[in-house]
Amino acid sequence: MAITNLIRFDNLRGDIFGGVTAAIISLPLALAFGVASGVGPIAGLYGAVCVGFFAALFGGTPTLISEPTGPMTVVMTAIVAGFVASDPVNGLAMAFTVVMLAGLWQIIFGIFKLGKYITLMPYSVISGFMSGIGVILIILQIAPFLGQAAPKGGVIGTVAAIPNLLVNVNPPEAILGGLTLAIIFLMPKKLKKLVPPQLIALIVGTIISVTVFQNAEIRRIGEIPVGLPTLQLPTFTPGQITRIFVDSVMLAMLGCIDTLLTAVVADSLTRTEHDSNKELIGQGIGNIVSGLCGGLPGAGATMGTVVNIQTGAKSAVSGLTRALVLLVVVLGAAKLTQPIPMAVLAGIALKVGIDILDWSFLKRSHKVSIKGSLIMYGVLLLTVFVDLIVAVGVGVFVANILTIERLSSLQSQEVKLITDNDDDVRLSAEEKMLLDQGAGRILLFYLSGPMIFGLSKAIAREHNAMQDADILVMDLSDVPMLGVTASLAIENAIRDAHDKGLQVYVAGASAKIQSRLERLGLFDLIKAEHIVADRTTALRLSVVSLPTETSPDLETETPENLIPT
Repeated sequence: MAITNLIRFDNLRGDIFGGVTAAIISLPLALAFGVASGVGPIAGLYGAVCVGFFAALFGGTPTLISEPTGPMTVVMTAIVAGFVASDPVNGLAMAFTVVMLAGLWQIIFGIFKLGKYITLMPYSVISGFMSGIGVILIILQIAPFLGQAAPKGGVIGTVAAIPNLLVNVNPPEAILGGLTLAIIFLMPKKLKKLVPPQLIALIVGTIISVTVFQNAEIRRIGEIPVGLPTLQLPTFTPGQITRIFVDSVMLAMLGCIDTLLTAVVADSLTRTEHDSNKELIGQGIGNIVSGLCGGLPGAGATMGTVVNIQTGAKSAVSGLTRALVLLVVVLGAAKLTQPIPMAVLAGIALKVGIDILDWSFLKRSHKVSIKGSLIMYGVLLLTVFVDLIVAVGVGVFVANILTIERLSSLQSQEVKLITDNDDDVRLSAEEKMLLDQGAGRILLFYLSGPMIFGLSKAIAREHNAMQDADILVMDLSDVPMLGVTASLAIENAIRDAHDKGLQVYVAGASAKIQSRLERLGLFDLIKAEHIVADRTTALRLSVVSLPTETSPDLETETPENLIPT
């Protein structure tokens, strides 16, 4: 796999500075996500190192920063909780197996060049899904933010326990959490450009906790193992295979969406174009290694990527630098993180949840589209209170059904049965004259645009309105694509016309459409000379082949004048 186009040394200063800055931003987030996931802060650091390094090395977006993200952490939290609850001994190992399998899926998506299809989802669904994940992350941080252990039952359990959490709030930890949010929200923009507010909040919160609240009972990160991680070999039990499979696909899809949306942001800032399939392969390799090392799954991170680009990075050297800086922290400086209060990390993660919410679309979705707004809020609620897969599945299904219904309604206007009494602007003067000469005995069945399955009803409607005639001209000149369901509707119309004794002409069908009609056996009913290149030719031949007594005007016309040369 070629990586020379991503790793360049002509901008070494900018790339190193960007990587170091991104590492400073990543450190507090990695710790916060590790704690939030239930696996521990070291898992967040391992994830940031492994995914960040290998995604930069093998990915397809030079300036992309990959690490554990809010959406990936939310899903991983549910996976860890589910497996540990069902199997306390092997549950954590199976959760990391899900991460490895998710990485394998991402590699498969990239190899089969499915990258361009990953983000082909309605924005209302993506917005509702991401906002729902933001809400979940916020809810899950309420307990640690208030200085208490997380209640059982995940989101619903936490919501039900809110009154009890408020009654038993731990004031020192709540103050530290509030201070963290205040620093991140209120820090001046000029200062934010120099140093990440999350790092300032982490340092200030920790210092205050060990000075002002030195005698208070405050939950802290505690000891973090220093050194290389213990390898996590793939583990599964027969009863959990289906669950591992489903969770891995969900995690892989979310990682793909999260990454490719961030890659688009990177493209807009750098005026370049990423390789989505190569990026998925890089992300997959990173997640497999992260799972083996006991790290969280990761994806493209918008915040880190934007800061990386703004500080001068232009190649994947920045991503490699960031990963190596974090590796130094893991190998030697992890002990310095021991006194960090859990409430401070909860405040940082809570702010991430707030940022994930799609505020722009939430505020104006009802103005853009009522249906789109309902889909967005429906997906949001399903994401929070039901299931991520159900939310996306239902959202995509409903959005696609509404889109197909709307397109079919518009496209059905392009399905018409035209006779000599119709005045259709699509017909040339000669074609109108030929239909007039047919005196109602020639029917022109006009179709236009892609014939998707939603148009079968319109085709059947026009077919049922077919009046007595001698000839049917099926005009497919303006049909670029013919779906299976529409093909069968056209077949019914042609067979019905044949059974009634009508001569059938097919005009303007492309080679692909002709092949489909032939496979349906329709060419056994239609003479070879009745398959013509355009409708004008078909109408000329139709007028010539009409019985003479049907149209007296034709006595003044000669076949030579009607048959094209």
